[in-house]
Amino acid sequence: MPEIYIGLMSGTSLDGVDGVLAELSEQKPRVVRHHWCSFAPELRAELLALNTTGNNELHRAALAANAVARAYAGVVNALLAASAVTHDAVAAIGAHGQTVRHRPGEFDGTGYTLQLLNPALLAELSGIDVVADLRSRDVAAGGQGAPLVPLFHQALWGAPGRTVCVLNIGGIANLTVLPEAGAAIGFDCGPGNALMDYWCQQHTGQPYDASGSWAASGQVLPELLPALLDEDFLRVVPPKSTGRDLFNPAWLAIRLQAFAGAATPVDVQATLTEFTARACADSFQRHASGASALRVCGGGALNAHLMARLAALLPGVEVTSTAAHGLDPLQVEAAAFAWLAQKAVRRERLPLQSITGARGARVLGCIYPGS
Repeated sequence: MPEIYIGLMSGTSLDGVDGVLAELSEQKPRVVRHHWCSFAPELRAELLALNTTGNNELHRAALAANAVARAYAGVVNALLAASAVTHDAVAAIGAHGQTVRHRPGEFDGTGYTLQLLNPALLAELSGIDVVADLRSRDVAAGGQGAPLVPLFHQALWGAPGRTVCVLNIGGIANLTVLPEAGAAIGFDCGPGNALMDYWCQQHTGQPYDASGSWAASGQVLPELLPALLDEDFLRVVPPKSTGRDLFNPAWLAIRLQAFAGAATPVDVQATLTEFTARACADSFQRHASGASALRVCGGGALNAHLMARLAALLPGVEVTSTAAHGLDPLQVEAAAFAWLAQKAVRRERLPLQSITGARGARVLGCIYPGS
């Protein structure tokens, strides 16, 4: 008998919350409903500001966590109303929260990962058990805490006898390699949409480059692209993860200094798009050279120009959206956190050693009862 779970995800793109109501059984998960809600502009601005050191951070972070919980509760209510499901029929909510700092292994040898969310408030508002803080236990066990979705990708698309890859392009891009035999691997490739979205918003006022049409109208700058690709993180051997702690406006500004006044905004956008495509394609070629298929999810799957560049950089590889394989690209991560919530409720240890580098399989997440 399928169990009903809700998965909620707000990623490094900072655009808002994706939520799914899913039926989970021993077969493949099935998404029943999907709902997306944008963050209020003032909340998005505050979450972005909290990615860097600032005044009165503890107070501001606590209030932002409350606001994220209320946004999540709104998505839960919309999902329940659209599917005519009552709150007591939902086993649990898997709630990711909003990552504002991600520094595993640093400073004291353990480091930390911080997702803003008040899960107790979400449980209070929804009346449903909430599974949150899904990354910290992996970090405590010596892992990167990210990515967590490769095991979900394996449950959906693992194909014995064939190596398949899944590329999630959110604010940061991460690659899952599902080998024809053996354990899955997964790691962050580098920037996804974060730098492209930032530059587009600064110069066009639009939150993102729809279909990549603005980038497609520009020219890749041959001097700037190597400067972007000359980033140490891209050469680090997995397991590895990153975020806005590295790929942020300050990082970009340093690399643009030599081109001040010599590069038009549209050409910079074209170069940033090519940078994301190259970082992803290079990761694929280094770690999945035997794969014949690359399935793309996240907002980047809707960027036609970026998808075309990936296909051009990976000749002979079938590059398709996950929509062609049973799951809308904007639903994959939220569905993954519904699936992870079920694993936590069942106290199942997840073997992420080959993905995050954790010392062993661990139960991930903390449970906040809904009543």
